[in-house]
Amino acid sequence: MKMLLALHAKSLALRVLLGTLLAATLVAVLAVGSTEARSGAHVAKKAAPRGPSYMTGIGDDYAEMFNNPLWRQLHMKIVRYITPYDTAVRGYYLAKADTWIHEAEALHEQVLVAFYHSEYTPTKMPSVAVYKRDVAKFVQYFPHVRVYQSWDEANRGNVAHYFSSPSATQAALYYQALKRDCKPCTVIGLDILDQDLIGPTLTYIAEFKHEIYHLKTLMPRIWGLHDYSDVNRFESWRTRDIVNALGGEVWLTETGGIVQFGNDFPNRHGSGLTRAARVLQYTFKVAASNPRIKRLYLYDWTGGYSKTRFDAGLMNAHYQPRAGYVVVCRQLHAAKCNVKVAKN
Repeated sequence: MKMLLALHAKSLALRVLLGTLLAATLVAVLAVGSTEARSGAHVAKKAAPRGPSYMTGIGDDYAEMFNNPLWRQLHMKIVRYITPYDTAVRGYYLAKADTWIHEAEALHEQVLVAFYHSEYTPTKMPSVAVYKRDVAKFVQYFPHVRVYQSWDEANRGNVAHYFSSPSATQAALYYQALKRDCKPCTVIGLDILDQDLIGPTLTYIAEFKHEIYHLKTLMPRIWGLHDYSDVNRFESWRTRDIVNALGGEVWLTETGGIVQFGNDFPNRHGSGLTRAARVLQYTFKVAASNPRIKRLYLYDWTGGYSKTRFDAGLMNAHYQPRAGYVVVCRQLHAAKCNVKVAKN
């Protein structure tokens, strides 16, 4: 009897031990599976490609761009148009703007309009009253445009007999006038050109901000920057310093690879085309490196001829794609980027 009881006790203990081992094994298996799942999720998350932190669009003056299949396959959603501040009272420029903007809106593009000097009186800065009257008419004429810049490259300076630019004080007054005339609109703060030496640019920014405070106008939360001088020298310090000086969100409202511009950026035997393509690659990297840059507008779509003073076109004058177009096409993951590129 004692032996039977002993054997029974041993059998019971063995079953308990086996049950404990089985439970422990099950817990271990579940734990490993959970760890692997977490690890797999982490790897998947780490391996997932990151998209750019900014939107990419383009600026151009010719409505032909919108019907070009090479442009359409890029699936851009933002575009920029530059027009004189007095466009609404000038028949030719109003008709041109009307065609361009309606073509863009028909394709559901968000249009950013930047004003600049009058083509009739380019060296004369308008009074605030005249500016306010003319841009108010423009805003009324184009009710669906809700993103504006009060003056293109405000700090560009004056070129005798060609054009004038506003002082920082004038620029602040124009900004205030446009802001008041289009209350539902997003009005970008200064539209700034970086230039080779950025000292005067930083001074202009400081003077503009001082005037905004003086006017008791809300400080812009979004600013515009053209960083041609920086990226076309394969440098990024100007962009960084100006972005820091501006504060807030920054849109590169004009940028891109210069094919031809004076002696600094010649296009000898097609060298400018190759350089511009490399600059575009670099430009995307610079934009991605700064989280405060939220938009990038390339300039421009339509290229020029050998005697054109400034040429940064993704197409040549005959709307044939250049090497720079291929860079942009691949950056935006378009379907058909292996096109035959032009040699001019």
